[in-house]
Amino acid sequence: MHPRTPSAAALDTAIVVAFVAIGRRNHDEGEALAGVAETAAPFLIALAVAWVVWRVWLHPDQLGTGVRVWATTVALGMLLRNLVFDDGTATSFVIVATAFLGIFLLGWRAVANLLRRRGLAQ
Repeated sequence: MHPRTPSAAALDTAIVVAFVAIGRRNHDEGEALAGVAETAAPFLIALAVAWVVWRVWLHPDQLGTGVRVWATTVALGMLLRNLVFDDGTATSFVIVATAFLGIFLLGWRAVANLLRRRGLAQ
């Protein structure tokens, strides 16, 4: 396991939960923990699947890893949300989810790699 694996897993999870919490607040759906957990569930399951399928723990902060995590989390999360959790996947929601998760799941990895290349992080 890579030494940055725990931090990477925590960041990825926090990003998914933040996406859901912000969305629920913007749509006046409340911020109750149960509601956030229910809405986040398909995406957290998809994130976990991505981590296992792509063996993210080997290179958790690489940009290529982030692309696979992002694509899997969005695609599988939307499928689970629609087919298993019986929630909607309106086009606008898919676009916002894809953009938000892409910016943040790839963004922290890009910043980490940039800092490492400049000798500012290990």
